[in-house]
Amino acid sequence: MLPLETVREFVLDRCPARAPLSVPVADALGLVTASEIISSEAIPQFANTAMDGFAVRSADVVDAPCDLRVVETIAAGHAPQVTVGPGEASRIMTGATIPPGADAVVMVERTSIVTGGPASGDGATEIVRVEVSVPPGNHVRPVGDDLHAGTHVFGVGTELTAGHLGVLCSLGLTEVEVFPRPRVGVLSTGDELVDDGSPLRPGQIRDSNRRTLLALAHRADVVPVDLGLSPDDPDEIETAITTGVQTCDAIVTSGGVSMGDFDYVKAVLDRIGDMRWMQVAIKPAKPLAFGTVGDVPVFGLPGNPVSSMVSFELFARPGLRSMMGHPDPVRPTVEATAAEDLPRRADGKTHFMRVLATPTDGGVEVRSAGGQGSHMLWAMAKANALAVVPDGDGVRAGGPVDVLLLD
Repeated sequence: MLPLETVREFVLDRCPARAPLSVPVADALGLVTASEIISSEAIPQFANTAMDGFAVRSADVVDAPCDLRVVETIAAGHAPQVTVGPGEASRIMTGATIPPGADAVVMVERTSIVTGGPASGDGATEIVRVEVSVPPGNHVRPVGDDLHAGTHVFGVGTELTAGHLGVLCSLGLTEVEVFPRPRVGVLSTGDELVDDGSPLRPGQIRDSNRRTLLALAHRADVVPVDLGLSPDDPDEIETAITTGVQTCDAIVTSGGVSMGDFDYVKAVLDRIGDMRWMQVAIKPAKPLAFGTVGDVPVFGLPGNPVSSMVSFELFARPGLRSMMGHPDPVRPTVEATAAEDLPRRADGKTHFMRVLATPTDGGVEVRSAGGQGSHMLWAMAKANALAVVPDGDGVRAGGPVDVLLLD
């Protein structure tokens, strides 16, 4: 059996980042930058107020309380028209430009109207009473308070989140250079599989893997492509795989990768691809096929549903994220505490136990999600983490254990 790290390194070496391209910012969520983002302008480009209130000369309110004459009202998006002189103030709304002459803002809650103003309707001069003194710059956002022109904003390899997209829009960018999402074809194989909802005949099972793997691909921010369900027929399997290779950037198959007489996926991929058939020192998901057909990576995952999901998480997901330019494509582990015994038997493998992880005041604790058989999909569905249990007799309650958080 091969160590997990050796196999994963083999996979990642053959899943290089795809050629970058420019996409609209609106379509870039979850993608990874392929070039540096440098600010071409300052944010904000003009000094503005962080509060509704009155723009004043700080020197005029040193001896507050004091009364000032209101010379104009400035709304966000409108340029000031009047310079604030001695004894004057401008009413100002959050985000509006600080008028010439003013160097501070007094929040509206620390002021009151003495006389006149729009609400009075009598045409009298509006007088505002400022109740507190404020220093220069009070509630003023200066030019470049967030970013200066020429600032290195995001480097190559940055995964773009909602906040990143907001920054790009703030800089006036409509497109961004990224590594594109690969199209990932998903194929299930096996005479025993049905997916039309009809009653099962003896020996048949319903195909859950294809839908599960398509969903996992979607969650990995790639473009899932359903290649359907193929029976155990070499010609049909070859047609499905070659069609997928022509239209997709990677292929994920489920089933037919062991050493049995009816593992036709293995026979087909041996004929048309450059594949490696591996037994990995893990449980579940020991069998793995990986290689290329042409230059398209092909992940041959085991057919048991839990094994298929775990194999996707450990090998296919990192490989696909590597193709998307992620500098760290492998999920990190976090240390948790076992809330109960996590037993196992020594067998020379690392076990990935399906667990429920719960945050606590001291960190994270985990407990079994249920049955640990590779066919027990219900427990896998309930799990939000995989406990990485090394070879031995397991982890005792209260002991430390590394976990991969799936959710």
